[in-house]
Amino acid sequence: MTEMAHGTVLVQSGEAILPRWWRTVDRGTLAAILALFLIGLLLGFAASPPLAERNGHDPFYYVTRQAVFGSVAMVAMVLTSMLSPTQVRRLGVLGFFGAFAALALLPVFGTDFGQGASRWFSLGFASVQPSEFLKPVFVIFTAWLVSASQQINGPPGKTLSLVVTMIIMGFLVMQPDYGQAALVLFAWAVIYFVAGAPIWILGLVAAMVSGGGILAYSSSEHVARRIDGFLSAEVDPNTQLAYAANAIREGGIFGTGLGEGSVKWTLPDAHTDFIIAVAAEEYGVILVLLIIALFSTVVLRGLFRLMKERDPFTRLAGTGLVSLFALQAIINMGVAVRLLPAKGMTLPFVSYGGSSLIATGVAVGMLLAFTRSRPQGEIGDILLHRHR
Repeated sequence: MTEMAHGTVLVQSGEAILPRWWRTVDRGTLAAILALFLIGLLLGFAASPPLAERNGHDPFYYVTRQAVFGSVAMVAMVLTSMLSPTQVRRLGVLGFFGAFAALALLPVFGTDFGQGASRWFSLGFASVQPSEFLKPVFVIFTAWLVSASQQINGPPGKTLSLVVTMIIMGFLVMQPDYGQAALVLFAWAVIYFVAGAPIWILGLVAAMVSGGGILAYSSSEHVARRIDGFLSAEVDPNTQLAYAANAIREGGIFGTGLGEGSVKWTLPDAHTDFIIAVAAEEYGVILVLLIIALFSTVVLRGLFRLMKERDPFTRLAGTGLVSLFALQAIINMGVAVRLLPAKGMTLPFVSYGGSSLIATGVAVGMLLAFTRSRPQGEIGDILLHRHR
């Protein structure tokens, strides 16, 4: 007997690709992602003109670029979501080796654009940040290794995944990019935990993170300054955190109105890291709550559908992608309200950024591919088959 993994939608043999995709894809998640992207464009009209003016561009230069990058991201998301889990796994594993090679070449060919960290390849008309593309394919690669280790006579995938994670973190710390390194380690820990990791290993990872944080604090003046600013009882009024906090207070419940906010003129990263401050000032808590609700919709719908998944690889990879998506949103919004130390990280689908938008589009496309409704054997049939 067979049943649908996430519903009772019938899949007809010989059905065209698009109708079958529309029948089986999680349309609630699709709607939430589209809403986030449209909100990002709306906020871009408010946040990006000051930056365009400072850089000598047309007022809506960055909005136009965001619309182009976002359109590419939406297409990439839809195309990726049409793949089967097996095809996603193959794409992810191949993509991992390509993204890892690009990350390793950054010290030689990368540029820092004056920000003190070599994180990008400059293409002239645009730039590419390999770490953004590495995150989703790293999740796929790790889930593949860990799930393979659960098979009889399988490879030591858990150990290999830890080694790969440490190597990637080493490259990221060298840039330095502690935020992306933390995301990679978090994604690995989630996959390992869901796969049934011994608690002592997770404790060891927590100890390593604590040790790494202490080392970063003692060896990097930049990191120490950010942490000291976060722990200080009073916020320096000339910092981005202070500007963001003031903007959120000024916005109140309903905001000051479209184009009436002032924080975008003082915050250099208003269109990226602190886009939520612009939303709070001009549209108030109402829009912020809507954004949080949309992110929660994507995360919860993904997790609920993955709970019914019986394939170990699909369950591990999907959970890793959902967790990565959620943590990045939490960090971005947590920094803006001073719940977390300052760390440059975009808000998925809302902040400006080509690499971030497209890579997140691919990641969510993979998640949608994993959570599509499809026939799969009943759990009793599967267990019986394994014991034959």
